[in-house]
Amino acid sequence: MNLETPKKFSALINQAYQVANEVFRPISRKYDNAEHSYPKELDMLAAVMDGMNDGDIHGGAGAGKLSKDKTRQSEGIKNGTNMSTVLGLTELCWGDVGLALSLPRQGLGNAAIAAVANEEQLVRFKNTWASMAITEPGAGSDSANISTTAKEDGDHYILNGEKIFVTSGERSDAVVVWATLDKALGKAAIKSFVVEKGTPGMEVSRLEHKLGIKASDTATINFCDCRVPKENLLGNPEVDVKKGFGGVMETFDNTRPVVASMAVGLARAALEKTKELLSGSLDQATAKNSYASPINNASYVDAELYRMEADLEAARLLTLKAAWMADNGLPNSMDASIAKAKAGRTCNYITLKCIELCSSVGYSELELLEKWGRDSKILDIFEGTQQIQLLIIARRLLNKTSAELK
Repeated sequence: MNLETPKKFSALINQAYQVANEVFRPISRKYDNAEHSYPKELDMLAAVMDGMNDGDIHGGAGAGKLSKDKTRQSEGIKNGTNMSTVLGLTELCWGDVGLALSLPRQGLGNAAIAAVANEEQLVRFKNTWASMAITEPGAGSDSANISTTAKEDGDHYILNGEKIFVTSGERSDAVVVWATLDKALGKAAIKSFVVEKGTPGMEVSRLEHKLGIKASDTATINFCDCRVPKENLLGNPEVDVKKGFGGVMETFDNTRPVVASMAVGLARAALEKTKELLSGSLDQATAKNSYASPINNASYVDAELYRMEADLEAARLLTLKAAWMADNGLPNSMDASIAKAKAGRTCNYITLKCIELCSSVGYSELELLEKWGRDSKILDIFEGTQQIQLLIIARRLLNKTSAELK
């Protein structure tokens, strides 16, 4: 297993780091305090970010389509758009998670399009900024319980329902909406639809005030007799009860490593800043971080830093593995959940521990540590909570269905 980052991504990583350091960091506090204000500074980055997508036809925080063609593996090792996405987002979220989520055409809905769209849809929605609408008032972690309906009507589907916690729901050009064709048929009837802004019957009804990622808007969207063209349905329109809703769930196989990479970047930022603050404010004997002694003989501060570094490296490698598997056509559902679970929990722990180690400086607004602590919580929640990830992993390990292990 070669753990060296492919050289072809060096320019991308450096470019993303420059954006994080020179654009995101300087305005991070500004937009944390100005919730719901659009960061106009990001407009100039849109074209740059499009170039960072490594030639992917669709672009965005979406990575590439998971290949079902096993012959692809005989063509050699691939390091493609899934890998480039997680490497780039790690750097961007070292700068600011909320701002990374606010970049035009980098929405999580773009991941859904990249994962399951056909070639015509990939071309048609190439320059579309798409958010993702899954969660409902009565359907959160249990995506199979979605009640938003899509009824066939000639050349259209008519959508009715309410979606909540839609990241970039107000700013995006379109929303990828999960809806059921027939509630009686269960999760197999759930499909995803691209609903473009301005479509009659679609209304952004509320923006949420949040704990963290305040630079990113989070919306509630209502659909009332919203007519969507049939060609905007992503994937196969047929309902296959035996297969279930594996098609739409492939979205998560792409987006969970993406969210894990965001957590890795944020945790790294907190750990680096904490080392910097401790080395400058404490006696060198209490924060030397020299690795010369076994952890049991180290100071409390050193021991905590060692543990956090180890956890962060584990999360980083698991994230790269899940992305690498997707690039190489390998089923990565369990590995995507492992990466998301590990990185989300690790990021939350590291940011809060760093606040604790830095005491009043960590808790105040003198540094970004307190903001990072608030931002970190969402990375353990959206795209499937910690508990849901562990449940998915257990099902895969025990070879149980969702009905057998709840």
